[in-house]
Amino acid sequence: MVFSSLVFLCIFLPVMIIGYYVLPKKCRNVFLLIGSLFFYAWGEPGYIFLMLASIIGNYGFGMLIYLASRQEEKKQSEFGRSAFRRLMLILAVAFNLGILIYFKYFNLLVTTVDDLFHADLTIPEIALPIGISFYTFQGMSYVIDVFRSEGRPLEDGSRESLVQKNFINLALYISMFPQLIAGPIVRYTDIRGYLKERNCTFDDFAKGVERFIIGLCKKVLLANTIGEVADKIFSGEQAYMGTGVAWVGALCYTLQIFYDFSGYSDMAIGLGRIFGFRFMENFNYPYISKSITEFWRRWHISLSTWFRDYLYIPLGGNRKGNVYLHLLIVFLATGIWHGAAWGFLVWGLWHGLFMLIERIGRQKNVKVRLPGIVKWLYTMLVVVFGWVLFKLEELPEAIGYIGKMLHIGVGSYTDFGVRYYLDNRTIFFMICAILASIPWAQVLPRRLGCRVSELTLKTETGAGCVIKRVLLLALLVVCMLFIVNSSYNPFIYFRF
Repeated sequence: MVFSSLVFLCIFLPVMIIGYYVLPKKCRNVFLLIGSLFFYAWGEPGYIFLMLASIIGNYGFGMLIYLASRQEEKKQSEFGRSAFRRLMLILAVAFNLGILIYFKYFNLLVTTVDDLFHADLTIPEIALPIGISFYTFQGMSYVIDVFRSEGRPLEDGSRESLVQKNFINLALYISMFPQLIAGPIVRYTDIRGYLKERNCTFDDFAKGVERFIIGLCKKVLLANTIGEVADKIFSGEQAYMGTGVAWVGALCYTLQIFYDFSGYSDMAIGLGRIFGFRFMENFNYPYISKSITEFWRRWHISLSTWFRDYLYIPLGGNRKGNVYLHLLIVFLATGIWHGAAWGFLVWGLWHGLFMLIERIGRQKNVKVRLPGIVKWLYTMLVVVFGWVLFKLEELPEAIGYIGKMLHIGVGSYTDFGVRYYLDNRTIFFMICAILASIPWAQVLPRRLGCRVSELTLKTETGAGCVIKRVLLLALLVVCMLFIVNSSYNPFIYFRF
């Protein structure tokens, strides 16, 4: 079930909202959990048991770490407590990564071994469960946070623990339907208090609905419309592709993947707020970045901060060891996380390479004075070429496509020109997408000589508020019409 479907919008979501607010507070977590499991089972009925196994496993490891710590604390044995907790942590990480490796990467591993050694192995048919990378990372971060908290003394000499003793609450954290399929990756420490008690005011509800509609518009009006062009071009025959068409395809996919993923994140954040939760922001206008370092501070924030806290810093970060090796490992892991194909791995290393170059420049205090537009062009060229690797996955095909963009290997005959793919409707939505990628709420106040708070206040009160809500309602109606009349409705990050 996807957010931009009539089943979700007209049946599932109204039932969840009505049921949630009709039920007493003590029953709401159970209701959300049942709804979340049904939501996942709608598209993956067989793999609901895999997610339940993940929930039970992480709950068990968290409790074992907690109980062992309390038991050893009574015996005042620091060595025993530390050793057992570390063993449980290792087993928990192995459990989560084992699930991920088997279902996501086992096919690639067997295929690679077969290709290298000509072993004539039988390639298994293992379907990829939807959202497995997201809920596995959430479960793993929970156990790691419990492990870390058990060794943290408080001022009164007692020890703080993040363990969740209520199984329902932990199950809801891992399986909550707003962010279950495609994130953002929600940290347990961020919503721990909301799992126990939360209040949703009318203002929270209204802002949640507003955020959901904005995300739906990003997905349905921009990502879907532009994505159709991207898919047509990328699925075409490269031998007869011209340079202009190759660039159009790459630019369309650059816009599609941003609005597809950020649209889903907006809808997830909005839904969370409707039900009283506050999820972290996942995007912050990444296409205005003037370096790859800045891009990764703005793109998929929940993933980049997850790898920072649970991989980069434990490796030593920039304090111990080789910081360049640590960065390379993180971006290698980032590429691998996205999918079981060599293109994803190279995409991760591609971004890691430029991160290393930029960091070396800062370490050596190399100062290159360039206009902001030049820095932005450099960043976007790296990002756009990277998206080609991301989209095509197979390296020879991706390299051939990039060659077409650089006018390498372009034949004397090309099948279709740019205008064949860009009709007036597509051009209109591309212009809208480009304009929407700029933070006008920050840019306009500077240009108009007023503060952001003043501009926000004008749109949140009086006539501005009425106009905004009428516009949002009109956009919702337009989105519904687009959904009814279109069969093209993929979510790119569902496969991750």
